[in-house]
Amino acid sequence: MQIDISRSHLRADCNKCFGLCCTALYFAASEGFPKDKEAGKPCHHLQTDFRCRIHADLREQGFKGCLAYDCIGAGQKVAQIYGGQDWRKAPELAREMFEVFLIMWQLHEMLWYLTEGLTLEPARSIHTELYNMQEKIDRLTLLRPESLLELDVPLLRAEVNTVLLKTSELVRKAVRSKQQTSQRRQKNFKRGADLMAADLRTYDLRGANLRGACLIAADLRGTDLWGADLIGADFRDTDLRGADLSQSLFLTQGQINAARGDKSTKLPLALSRPAFWEGCD
Repeated sequence: MQIDISRSHLRADCNKCFGLCCTALYFAASEGFPKDKEAGKPCHHLQTDFRCRIHADLREQGFKGCLAYDCIGAGQKVAQIYGGQDWRKAPELAREMFEVFLIMWQLHEMLWYLTEGLTLEPARSIHTELYNMQEKIDRLTLLRPESLLELDVPLLRAEVNTVLLKTSELVRKAVRSKQQTSQRRQKNFKRGADLMAADLRTYDLRGANLRGACLIAADLRGTDLWGADLIGADFRDTDLRGADLSQSLFLTQGQINAARGDKSTKLPLALSRPAFWEGCD
């Protein structure tokens, strides 16, 4: 079983795409954009070469949503499927391309999590299950557009989530069994917990279940998130300065890009430190 720990095949390469995220997705003013944009309509900053006119100034221009988005390599995969044809040269295929892109993005997200699961020693007892699911999803990414459009994505997500939950439980149990006495408070958070603007610095978050938590503008400075399950957590403007996320679970680049941090924030090896973080320019 050979695992690409860096998940290099699940990294966006905009030079091999044709502005799919800038066109297929909707923009909402309430989600980090200066104004709304319809799905299927190109952003007015998208140039004819599919490069962004304001890429170097997205944050200053109010496009935080762009910084927080990561296609996880789905864009170049779709471009490859269509043999380099883009939606401008083949407008009759545009709608199909955009729908395929949204499906591919979800498949790549599943692969990101499954691949991480295979690197976790406490989950070794279910590595075969993780590997088989990874192989299944990987094969689906190679399907033709018409077959991709027929996939039952919610069912696939449910199947993947079942094994990811098992992974999370095994890892968090191992973390809790190794915990030393802490002066910080322990709390069992419910899935999707509303922790907007909450000061979480007094909590022991090692092995915490923060799946789907709303952590918008929450204060996590200096916290240790070893073994914390962060899948789907909303990190917009979350303060991660000095926090240790190096051993956290199911974190994505998009989540990190949406947060605030500094050069002392510790990240998993598969993720990159945003250049706009304090002391990182």
